[in-house]
Amino acid sequence: MKFFSKLERKYGKYAIKNLMYYIIILYVAGWIIQMFAPGLYYSMLALDVEKIIDNLQIWRLFSFIIMPPDSSMIFMIFALYLYYMLGSSLERVWGAFKFNVYFFMGVIFHIIAAFLIYFIFDYNIGLYFSTYYINLSLFLAFACIYPDMELYLFFVIPVKIKWLGIFDAVYFIYTVVMYIYIGMNTTGSYSASAYGTAFSAILSMLNFIVFFFMTRNYKRISPTEIKRKQNYRREVNVSRGENLVHKCDICGRTNVTNPELTFRYCSKCAGNHEYCNDHLFTHEHVK
Repeated sequence: MKFFSKLERKYGKYAIKNLMYYIIILYVAGWIIQMFAPGLYYSMLALDVEKIIDNLQIWRLFSFIIMPPDSSMIFMIFALYLYYMLGSSLERVWGAFKFNVYFFMGVIFHIIAAFLIYFIFDYNIGLYFSTYYINLSLFLAFACIYPDMELYLFFVIPVKIKWLGIFDAVYFIYTVVMYIYIGMNTTGSYSASAYGTAFSAILSMLNFIVFFFMTRNYKRISPTEIKRKQNYRREVNVSRGENLVHKCDICGRTNVTNPELTFRYCSKCAGNHEYCNDHLFTHEHVK
C-alpha cells in the first residue's frame, strides 16, 4: 500500500469523510425518484453513453450512482443499513482517503466499461448500470478484512462473512462465464449483449482486484499468515502465564475479537496507546 500512502500524504486533505453517509442520501433520493417519477432516471440520469457523446450530458457520468440497490421499501432499508455499515467500517480501517479511492475507482471503472462496450460491441449497456458491482466490491473488501464476523441470514441463521464473500465471488465468476457462453452460442445483438455484460462485470470489479492483489494487501489475511500470528500469540500468552486483552485505539478491535491481528504500543505517542497492525503506522501521534 506504499503507493496509496504516498497519495494520501499529498491529497488526503481532499478526501470526503463519512462518504457512505452521502452515498446513502443519494440512494434515498434515487428511491424517491423511482417511486414517484420512474422514467426520470433513464431519461436524464442513467449512464447513457450515446447521450453523453451526442448531447454532452456530462452529469450522467456521476448521476447514475443514484440508482438505489432495491425498489422495495423493506429491503431498501435493510440494504442501506448494510451498505452503510460496510462502508463506514472500511473507512474506519483504511482511513477516509483510501476508502474514497476505492469507491470512486469502482465508479470510474463502471464508466470505462460503459464506453468500451459501446465502442467495441455497439451496445449501450450503461443504460442498465446500477451500483450493484460497486456494492459487491465493498462487501468482498469487508469480507477480507473481517472474515470471522457473523451476519444473521434471514435474521436467524448465523453465517460468517467469509462464507458469504466466497459465495458472492463464486456467483460472480459463474455469471461472467455464463454470459461468455451465451455470447459464444448466439449471434447479432444477443451476442453483443452477452459479451458486453460479461466484460463490463469484470471491468466494474477492478477496484477490488487492484486494491487486494496489485497492492498485495491480501497477504496479511492469507491462511498461513493468520496461523502464524495465532501461534505466536498463543506462545506469548503461555510464556507470560496470562491472557492479556489488547485493543486498538483507532478501530476498537481486540486480540479476542480479531485473533489474526497483532498489536503494538506506539513509542512516539504520549502515554500508553496501543494500535493494531492496520493503524500502527497510519495513526496521528498523540502529543
